[in-house]
Amino acid sequence: MATAKPKKIRIQYYRSKIATPVKHKLVIRGLGFTRLNQIVEREDTESVRGMVKAVPHLVRILEQ
Repeated sequence: MATAKPKKIRIQYYRSKIATPVKHKLVIRGLGFTRLNQIVEREDTESVRGMVKAVPHLVRILEQ
């Protein structure tokens, strides 16, 4: 009985959060970004997709 690997999503933080609302800054931090142009890999869940959808002008999805 093999367990399926959870799907992953690669996200890049490519625009600065300096002049954005506090909620957007918290979403960026919640996704795990600490510096500009950083790429992180997260599980492809509805909550992560919702966070990405909240700040589409700051992050981009690299792979699906």
